[in-house]
Amino acid sequence: MQEKQVTTAGETRELPRPFFVLATQNPIDQEGTYPLPEAQTDRFLLKILVDYPDRDEERAIVDRYTTGAADPTVDRVLSRDGLKRAQQLVRQIPIADDVRDDVIDLVRATRTAENVEFGASPRASMGLVLAAKARAFLAGRSHVAREDVEAMARPVLRHRIIVDFRAEREGVTPDEVVSELL
Repeated sequence: MQEKQVTTAGETRELPRPFFVLATQNPIDQEGTYPLPEAQTDRFLLKILVDYPDRDEERAIVDRYTTGAADPTVDRVLSRDGLKRAQQLVRQIPIADDVRDDVIDLVRATRTAENVEFGASPRASMGLVLAAKARAFLAGRSHVAREDVEAMARPVLRHRIIVDFRAEREGVTPDEVVSELL
């Protein structure tokens, strides 16, 4: 899908733009499923951790799906062309050379960090710059700040770092590796 096309049964089809994939991973019930190879997980920009809802959120979920009420309506707030334009604007947001170089150094450091068997690829450097630009854009700022890089480092890197056996046994997580490197 990174190639903006898919092939099924020998027929190649171009994907509409914009196109994105959301995937879920249930850490409990994985019987019959297999982890994606590193080369495939590397193609996902972010890995967002979603915890259990708090009590009020869980009550709202229960009420929404057990009362027989109509499905909630969703109002479109952005057209396809508007989203494509926003994506173009995000890419135009400037990032200072030293902040960009810090991103590159951070990603490169994952490859030699203690407790790491496999570090992040150059795709992670590109992803972290783009995610930091998107965060700046959503905050209404016209430039990338270091806080954008720090805020996006874990979601961009956590699925691209594989800790070694010793670290895994000791409970060291990729997030902890990133925090130490930051």
